[in-house]
Amino acid sequence: MDSLLKFITRGSVDDGKSTLIGHMLYDAKLLFADQQKALELDSRIGSNGGDIDYSLLLDGLMAEREQGITIDVAYRYFTTEHRSFIVADTPGHEEYTRNMAVGASFADLAVILVDASQGVLTQTRRHTRICALMGIRHFVFAVNKMDLIDFSQDKFQKIRKEIRILLAEFDFDSETVIPVSATCGDNITKSSANMPWYTGAPLLTYLEQIDVTTRHTGQSFTMPVQRVCRPDHSFRGFQGQIESGSIAVGDAITVLPSRETSHVRSILCGDKTVDRASDGHAVTIQLNTEIDVSRGCVFVNGGTTKVNHLFTASILWMDDAKLVEGKSYLMKIGTQKVPATVLRIRHKIDVNSGQEIPVDAIYKNEIAVCDFSTSTDVVFDTFLQNKALGAMILIDRVSHMTAACGTVTRSLDRGTNLTWQNTDITRSFREKQLGQTARTIWFTGLSGSGKSTLANALEKRLVALGKHTMLLDGDNVRMGLNRNLGFSETDRIENIRRIAEVAKLMNDAGLIVLTSFISPFTNDRRRAKEIIGDSFTEIYVSTPLEECERRDVKGLYAAARAGRIEQFTGISSPYEVPAQPDYIIDTTGRDLDACADELLEKIRPLL
Repeated sequence: MDSLLKFITRGSVDDGKSTLIGHMLYDAKLLFADQQKALELDSRIGSNGGDIDYSLLLDGLMAEREQGITIDVAYRYFTTEHRSFIVADTPGHEEYTRNMAVGASFADLAVILVDASQGVLTQTRRHTRICALMGIRHFVFAVNKMDLIDFSQDKFQKIRKEIRILLAEFDFDSETVIPVSATCGDNITKSSANMPWYTGAPLLTYLEQIDVTTRHTGQSFTMPVQRVCRPDHSFRGFQGQIESGSIAVGDAITVLPSRETSHVRSILCGDKTVDRASDGHAVTIQLNTEIDVSRGCVFVNGGTTKVNHLFTASILWMDDAKLVEGKSYLMKIGTQKVPATVLRIRHKIDVNSGQEIPVDAIYKNEIAVCDFSTSTDVVFDTFLQNKALGAMILIDRVSHMTAACGTVTRSLDRGTNLTWQNTDITRSFREKQLGQTARTIWFTGLSGSGKSTLANALEKRLVALGKHTMLLDGDNVRMGLNRNLGFSETDRIENIRRIAEVAKLMNDAGLIVLTSFISPFTNDRRRAKEIIGDSFTEIYVSTPLEECERRDVKGLYAAARAGRIEQFTGISSPYEVPAQPDYIIDTTGRDLDACADELLEKIRPLL
């Protein structure tokens, strides 16, 4: 049994999480004298009628004390005669689900509180699902406020039955249900005289005795590389924490994703040289050959670790903005951070029934199963096999906020069945044959800004110079290749992705491609640049909305103002101005030829 237990407390608002942990610390005499004195003094002016308010030990923020709820995650460290503990008191309110997930990510066991007077609530189901998603496999359900139902055994048994039905949906290693009263101290540190019918261990005793040790017998060696250590020319070591298995000097190692192989020359654990190291140890490994290794690579020795760019994951969505298919984020998995796109939302999971519900978008605090595609191959495993390589987060590429956390459930094999076919006639050969450098010139701006007109005028000038070109216009593409797409956010994202892929193929053919699309979202334009690569040139036609609306060549602005067109950029849908375009041009009051000539002079050296 591990001597350290990391656990969290969860429950709905005012279920008594902070009170329970506070009472446990107080009764077990695990407080310093000044902490106990401060608690007694603070309780006199609290909301508990002068009696000790045990929640004050953990509700440290002023807002928490004023509202009587937990907002942030509060960590407490304590030790009894039998065990050391780290407890995270996590908020129960749905608004702070992000904080709950943070607390769950570190824990081995969850103590979930249930109000005896209310039974199993929606939040109870949500908390259990989040704990299961975060890999917690040991559950304690503390049925609190038993004093409010006169310590009724019958009511407790009904609640326990509800809990057992709920748990039937999940894989877990252990579970127990304990009737308690956090305010009165019943069954917290010692058995309650008010509930002689309960013959199990009090909560603290149970936590001291529970074995949460994970069995790793037979697991292969994996170590994500966190850092390359090179203090001088004679030493090159690769540092990281061994996540599973063990390694010894002389063992063979495969480096993923490159699949290059080598052997272990030496192992340093801290400043000591060792012959062998196992999971949980932070080490520096030297190899006996010089191969390409950097942060994000993974050392393996056998096993089922996968290298792919397509996989399915269960996620908890935590962003205020909704999640739709096609959106691009940064994904952190292991020590790797790569661009990733939501290919498909398979379904969301109803927190009450566990039912899989088909949806087009995911909103804050919802749990969903999605397919992801990364820009390059990543090293991963299923979460059940390897937590370190199966846990991931999504990061918003603009705000850099964590948008979601999740766990990999399976690899999509179609990603490994595809291989790029190299041909003898290469892009560089075609470019030499055509006498030009292939490029995509991406015009972006509001409807009516002059994008299409400018692109058309620029193409005529390029053709006059003997260049080989292709102009992709928004309306033309939607009448053919993208005729099955509408104007929802998901369809707009897919529209731009397809255009970028077509432009890339045309660049590979040696052509200069001009595109004219509103492409209003920063993430979509960034993704287009990632697809096309260094050949991408962004031109922002910055004509103001007032001028675009004055022109209103197609009558679209008038229709949007009248409510006949929904999600119209500039009126009912935003346009995100490019932060650092390659060129900016405003066509207001300017001659077309002068604008086209100016752009030609700017891009001519690139061609």
